[in-house]
Amino acid sequence: MVHGPDGASADPLQAAREYEQQLLAAGPVAVQVLGIGANGHLGFNEPGSSLASRTRVKTLTERTRTDNARFFDGDVDAVPRHVITQGLGTSLGAEHLVLVATGAAKATATAAAVEGPLTASCPGSVLQLHPHVTLVVDEAAGAQLARADHYRYVLTHKLADQGW
Repeated sequence: MVHGPDGASADPLQAAREYEQQLLAAGPVAVQVLGIGANGHLGFNEPGSSLASRTRVKTLTERTRTDNARFFDGDVDAVPRHVITQGLGTSLGAEHLVLVATGAAKATATAAAVEGPLTASCPGSVLQLHPHVTLVVDEAAGAQLARADHYRYVLTHKLADQGW
């Protein structure tokens, strides 16, 4: 089952608090699918977000709004300035995180998240703290991964019972 916050709420701050409480009450999320932005944002946790943050309202950067205009018929003015997002700390509570990244525009952010230092400047780097992360990246998004051959080797040689 998929659940999300009420993004159409008249009180988005309250909707964020309620969604965080619903997540805590339901127990850990089994699998959470995440995307990474070209600037390293995870979900909509923009650079500078606290690595321990909880579900809240965030203000999107102009870069993120421009990147998401494709979902609004190319009209950046139609892209919201504020969103409800799970915080990085909230996402880390999931049992399994799956990061999906496609295209060359995500290559720098993907490499920074996976192989760079843990830093609020690249919120995606918080994935390094989680014990069960699966990356699903195409060749273009993985083009800057220095250890790509190692990752392929490990995937090919994992024990069958290790799962994904």
